Amino acid sequence: MTKLLVTGASGLLGVNLALLAVERGYEVTGWTNSRTLTGVPFATATVDLLQYDQIPDLLDALKPDLIINCAAIANVDVAARDPKLAHAMNGVMPGVLADEALRVGAKFVHISTDAVFDGIRGEYSETDMPHPLNTYAFTKLEGEKAVQKANPEAIIARVVFYGWSLTGRRSLAEFFYNHLEAEQPVPGYTDTFFTPLYVGHLADLLLRMASKDLNGTWHVFGAELLSKYAFGVSLAQEFGFDETLVSPVLTPDGGEAIRRSLRLTMKTDKLTEALGEDMPTVNEGLAALHADFDNGLRDRLCALGKRSEA
Repeated sequence: MTKLLVTGASGLLGVNLALLAVERGYEVTGWTNSRTLTGVPFATATVDLLQYDQIPDLLDALKPDLIINCAAIANVDVAARDPKLAHAMNGVMPGVLADEALRVGAKFVHISTDAVFDGIRGEYSETDMPHPLNTYAFTKLEGEKAVQKANPEAIIARVVFYGWSLTGRRSLAEFFYNHLEAEQPVPGYTDTFFTPLYVGHLADLLLRMASKDLNGTWHVFGAELLSKYAFGVSLAQEFGFDETLVSPVLTPDGGEAIRRSLRLTMKTDKLTEALGEDMPTVNEGLAALHADFDNGLRDRLCALGKRSEA
């Protein structure tokens, strides 16, 4: 049985990845920082990943075969307000963890972001030169470089995703769903484009990538590009909501501190060739989101989130 360590296990990707891995027969441990998970079907521990000197002993005790690092300061506004914290967590910590993974013989997968690009032209491949526009993006690129230097065998997965979370408020899908379910108008950016992937599909792809002899940087995105407005309309259609509640608007100017990339569309040819299959489409992703809703995943995650806060 593969022993898997998921850092950032209370986040949107972390918890969905850990739950899927348990279903697949992995022996899972989830590390969290500020949130203590209770009631989940895997082992958990509260670990401050910024206490770098503690990581070697923790990994020696755990002896994982695979580490997937989902931990990050992912909020763009928080990163802008506290660049030192963002640098420590997003830029330095991944390199420390990657180095220790190599030492203990664990495969290492690091989660990065499409935001390392400036979004001027779009259709970026893994060989294109990154150009981050804000503190979050810059520190995530620092993390990529730290992982590459520390552990050449590591996988760096650039991603953007949506799904159901513990809080019910973490993803773009939840943003649209919550407003539309309440029959409230909701803005959708017509000038911001992306290639989103449903978190369940992303978790599956990451586990399969880790099982193969892959290394280096990979784009792990959906097969189609669309605006965030179009995504909101498509979600409304999938769930039978009133799509006219999604209002077409332009992305607000975040100022110099939070400049935002507008055309973060990614090519996935490299991964498609490596796995021998196409990436999921938008409709396939939204259908999976809906199916997991019907199967009770949203309610189960929200219940876990409330239990963890109690």
